[in-house]
Amino acid sequence: MRPADVHALGDVAAEGLTVLNALIRGVHAGIAGRVFSTIGPVGAPVRVVHDTIAGGVYDALGAAGHRLPPALSSVAAAGLAVDGDRPVDEHRGLAEVIGALDGIYGDELADHGSPLAPPMSVRVHGRSVPLTTDAVAQAFPRPTEALAVFVHGLCQTESSWQRPPRPSPAPDVRPYGQRLHDDLGFTAVDIRYNTGLHISTNGHELDRILTRLLEVWPVPVRHVALIGHSMGGLVARSACHYGHEHNRRWTRATRQVVCLGSPHLGADLEKGVNAATWVLARIGETRAIAELLNLRSDGIKDLRYGAVLDDDWAEADPDEFLRDRCREVPFLPTATYHFVATTAAPRYLGALVGDHLVRPSSASGRGRRRRLPFADDAGLTLTGLHHFDLLNHPDIYTMLRTWLQR
Repeated sequence: MRPADVHALGDVAAEGLTVLNALIRGVHAGIAGRVFSTIGPVGAPVRVVHDTIAGGVYDALGAAGHRLPPALSSVAAAGLAVDGDRPVDEHRGLAEVIGALDGIYGDELADHGSPLAPPMSVRVHGRSVPLTTDAVAQAFPRPTEALAVFVHGLCQTESSWQRPPRPSPAPDVRPYGQRLHDDLGFTAVDIRYNTGLHISTNGHELDRILTRLLEVWPVPVRHVALIGHSMGGLVARSACHYGHEHNRRWTRATRQVVCLGSPHLGADLEKGVNAATWVLARIGETRAIAELLNLRSDGIKDLRYGAVLDDDWAEADPDEFLRDRCREVPFLPTATYHFVATTAAPRYLGALVGDHLVRPSSASGRGRRRRLPFADDAGLTLTGLHHFDLLNHPDIYTMLRTWLQR
């Protein structure tokens, strides 16, 4: 771990303590304000004393929380300097923790230039691959003319595709990428990105990376398939839109876009949090809780209605109450689009709860007001699976192989 990474961890800890202090202070102030307003003018002297003491305590705690973690991280960084070459995001366990942190707070980390919010990259064995001719040739010693590009979901990294399938033991535990290579000759390309950024921001970046990747790929690329899980499917759709606008070579080579449990019409959990914070913000005692919840990342807020374009959020209040500003974009003319939806319960209950995170109507893009142009036979709906079973399941792989073979 590099010293700069240790310092970054200290900064995150300091920020967390600052936010926690502000939350407790806000709730305390809301409750105290309610009590003193009930007592009336007779309680004014006591309120002055109370506010002075409480303010001093919270100021002291805030100062300690702001200064202590960076100071400790400086001491730790000095002791870890011997391992100063390997970025923290290349340690698998730490990378998964950072991926989760980025999903929640990655936009703020990126704004501050934190090494805990690295830019989107192609990854091989957890390491970032520079998009140069020599580096790509070394990372992919047996390249093929067909690429299967895997884009993970919120709070995850590319290691999520290594999830063992259920039920266990399964007859074949290999991930989709390895099986597609062995069966159809695809080269699997794993993408890692900061899921806390706007989906369209990551869409622009994926367009840039795939454009450069095809320029330095050791052999001519004739076939590209994009496979996205959850948010990853939305990022893939966004990249296709912006790539097509610029007439990129990779979009002309794209033949399939597969979205596994992607909330094309939005995720109910984010809608629920949006509604709850709107209510909490109007009550003095809970306003600080609403402010804390509203710190969730741009990427999470984009999941409210599946925002894949800059225009979906550019002129909007990110915390406005349940307003769908999203507009649909056409699919790539050269590609077929597929979806996989899952339900964790039988038919009617499953339609309501979906896979606990995304309902089938959203994953299939078939809503009352909005409808994505998936062909009638372009999807698969499975029962008895949860959201993360989509990352490795034999029935899904069977369909992947069929779709990509076409």
